Amino acid sequence: MRALTFAFAAVALLLLAVFALAAEEAEMAVKPAVRYRAPDFSATALLPGGKFGKVSLSDYKGKWVILFFYPLDFTFVCPTEIIEFSRAHETFAANDAQILGVSVDSHFSHLAWSKVPVKEGGIGPISFPLLSDLDKSVSDSYDVLLKSGPDAGVALRGTFIIDPSGIVRHAAVNDLPVGRSVPEVQRLLQAFQFADTNGNVCPSKWKPGGQTIKPNPDDAKEFFASADL
Repeated sequence: MRALTFAFAAVALLLLAVFALAAEEAEMAVKPAVRYRAPDFSATALLPGGKFGKVSLSDYKGKWVILFFYPLDFTFVCPTEIIEFSRAHETFAANDAQILGVSVDSHFSHLAWSKVPVKEGGIGPISFPLLSDLDKSVSDSYDVLLKSGPDAGVALRGTFIIDPSGIVRHAAVNDLPVGRSVPEVQRLLQAFQFADTNGNVCPSKWKPGGQTIKPNPDDAKEFFASADL
């Protein structure tokens, strides 16, 4: 009888573990976790040229997507990031990547901000869609929405690199006072693309044309023997 009790207990524990794992995987599947599918969304956006239109993540299936969140229009750090992303748009496009910016402002606010000259704190004409997340659902689904404190209701500076299959390959979040590095986002995109295509892995500070590592103990020695570490 005791053995049977232990057997039932073991089965119960195993089932609990299985259910817990399944619940965790289900939760991760709808969060922007690396190696998991990026949550889809659809929102009204300010488009290049000054028109409005609906934009969905699924519109870019088969392309790399650089999705970035910023707190608010008409602020201070945000225009520096948007201007830098806008100026780098052609470089990202050459790497088959689409930039999408998101904030909790309305698309009308985006439009008004784009009409303010850069020298006066505006963003000028944009070269990629700026999405309006007025109901905060996109920011919430990507887990960057501040829900308490003095800045509640705005998004942190989240950056996500999403591959052509819709899988998150990189996720980073800055607190509000510090802007992100657009060249670093470019470097990461190129590194993921290189690794996917060639099979080698990219070391710290890797840039296109730099040394890579063959991911096995023997072949990796070639890199470490010659690398300037």
